[in-house]
Amino acid sequence: MKENFRNMNRRLLQFLQAQNITQTQFADTLSVARGSVSHILAGRNKPGYDFLESLMLHYPTLNLEWLLTGKGKMYKEQPSEGTEDSIMLDLFPQKTANSGRKVQRILVFYSDNTFEEFHPDE
Repeated sequence: MKENFRNMNRRLLQFLQAQNITQTQFADTLSVARGSVSHILAGRNKPGYDFLESLMLHYPTLNLEWLLTGKGKMYKEQPSEGTEDSIMLDLFPQKTANSGRKVQRILVFYSDNTFEEFHPDE
């Protein structure tokens, strides 16, 4: 159990690095004492319910199962919501955002050598 907790500390640090935020910024975002984040990362304290709840509310894409157990990926896969254009922005943000261009068609090729064509405007 202690080994899993120690690894959770490493995963939390990995998450902070992936988010490119400092321990101080993280503590301020969660509205927790800065020292509590430091103590959790150092292994002196375990995160409590309030800490985990605030973490879940402020970072909804973080996969808490990954954080606590190491299972799965760091981030949850979010189902796309909204229009086809918003889905395309999720898939290709650098190619469509603020470019004024609209996606006309999408081709999906399958392993059985068939394909489907989608037209977002239809």
